[in-house]
Amino acid sequence: MPGAAAALALFTAARLTGVALLALTAEVTGQQPLALLGRSWDSLWYLGIAAHGYGRTLHFAPDIVHSDLAFFPLYPALVRTVTTVTPLGGGAAGLVVSWTAAAVAAWGIYAVGRLLHGRAVATALVVLWGLLPHSIVLSMGYTEPVLTAFAAWALYAVLRGHWRWAGALAALAGLSRPNGFAVAAAVLVTAAWTVWRARGRVSHRLWTGVALAPLGWVSYVLWVGARTGDPLRGYFAVQRLWGSRFDFGRGSLGFVRRLLLHGDRMVFPMVLVIVAAAVVLYALLLADRAPLPLQVYAGVLLLIALGGSGFFESKPRFLLPAFPLLLPLAGALVRTARARPVHATVVVAALAGLSYAYGAYLVVLARTPL
Repeated sequence: MPGAAAALALFTAARLTGVALLALTAEVTGQQPLALLGRSWDSLWYLGIAAHGYGRTLHFAPDIVHSDLAFFPLYPALVRTVTTVTPLGGGAAGLVVSWTAAAVAAWGIYAVGRLLHGRAVATALVVLWGLLPHSIVLSMGYTEPVLTAFAAWALYAVLRGHWRWAGALAALAGLSRPNGFAVAAAVLVTAAWTVWRARGRVSHRLWTGVALAPLGWVSYVLWVGARTGDPLRGYFAVQRLWGSRFDFGRGSLGFVRRLLLHGDRMVFPMVLVIVAAAVVLYALLLADRAPLPLQVYAGVLLLIALGGSGFFESKPRFLLPAFPLLLPLAGALVRTARARPVHATVVVAALAGLSYAYGAYLVVLARTPL
């Protein structure tokens, strides 16, 4: 795809610079950079599933039980595949999967941006995604790069009318993360709108895509339910024992209230700013009349992040796959670059500095779950 190579080169340079600064910070503090990137927090759960399958449970209190059934299977399956066909260990294999997925995701984001607004906006979109405050996660052993890769190409397929590809990719996205259902939602809502406009006269390919789209997410949720003895509610019971549930934002609002009254750590105020910015960006996305699948996909991701309680510090990570939120900023950056190139350079440099410094702080110094 013309222009994609330049965008991918800029994205790679951005992420390598971030990793280099993290490595320097880790060395200064006596820590191992690769261990921090490949074996931090949830990465350890995924590596355990990749090595031993499901079955690990930690009991902290009667109402706090952490089970690995909360983690969707695609990423550990990919890690297991890499460790099987190469001499790499689990941590290194996880980084290979994440870094490869991040590159595929950046390519897909470029494809969506170019289809809608041309090369310049597409390149700016990729660069902005690589310079988000939490973009260090894209270089870690986490599942967000995998979800974003399948999501970007599924949305591209929907925009091009390739329904079977869209459905298959949405199914894989649904196997990668709990909020991967946002991709299926985008496919289903767009298909419904297409059927309504065409008064039911649509290709069988659309119906195939509709059937495939939710299959991955639904299959895993039902499998966990069957394993726990409650087919319909078992997975959600597992999540509740982790402290994660959808309560229409009640838990999040309570946390924000406590933060404003008593908060004194850098991470949580930063999370609050990022989530608030995401809400504003979604309003701008709607005002720009973005295509329906992008509105639905970003909206569902935002709804899950805002409406879910527990792990407030992880909400920016949950929003990393919501790259359509950056489309208004990408357009504005391109217009600024054409009118005032120096101003655009200053903006990008400031974003880069924030991304690199905050990423190193999060992983090396903050000791806060991502």
